[in-house]
Amino acid sequence: MRYLADLLTLSRLVLAVVLLMLAFAGGPAEAAFIIFLVAELTDVFDGTCARKWPFPKNKTPKYRKYAAQFDMAADVLLAAAQTLFLLLQVDIVAGMVVLGFYAFCAVLELVLYGKFLGHPDNCTPNSLTRRNFPLAKKIVLTRRYGYAICLGVVNAIILFATSWPEPVKWGLFVFGCSIFVFIWFFLRQRRKNISRDAVEIEKELAKKKAQK
Repeated sequence: MRYLADLLTLSRLVLAVVLLMLAFAGGPAEAAFIIFLVAELTDVFDGTCARKWPFPKNKTPKYRKYAAQFDMAADVLLAAAQTLFLLLQVDIVAGMVVLGFYAFCAVLELVLYGKFLGHPDNCTPNSLTRRNFPLAKKIVLTRRYGYAICLGVVNAIILFATSWPEPVKWGLFVFGCSIFVFIWFFLRQRRKNISRDAVEIEKELAKKKAQK
């Protein structure tokens, strides 16, 4: 069970590559919708599995040192594959809008975490996260809300581009919205704690204020 989280992350990478191939090859919207839905479910549960079945400290595989980077790479690749499918196979205008939104998010990441794209668990000393943690936290949460909503909207557009009967489309849409609501509350604690080092950052800020 200790490897379950890693397998889920790896499966998300594989599914993202498959979706990317569908985007360039002109695959059916039905397959793209299902692949993305399954991939997002792996994203929901890989973190939970990692916390529930951790490796012993003296037996942690070396690759686990970069687990956060692998997870982020899988998320970025999946979002890119979904956006490319929307752009190339469904609606070019909607695809361009989504690309613009993700470009804005990328710039935001640069501002928050330093000169290069980073992960919340690896913020640089000069980043906004360290200089003004409360402001960075609000910005990151806002960006994550927008990112989650964008993923849902894009998948809904792809869903209604399928050839399935209308009752099936609306049934899946309602089901997808239900999953989204569940995930929203399921990850409430994760939204509050942007990074694993958030507490340490706040302690550092408190000490600096106390010294002044």
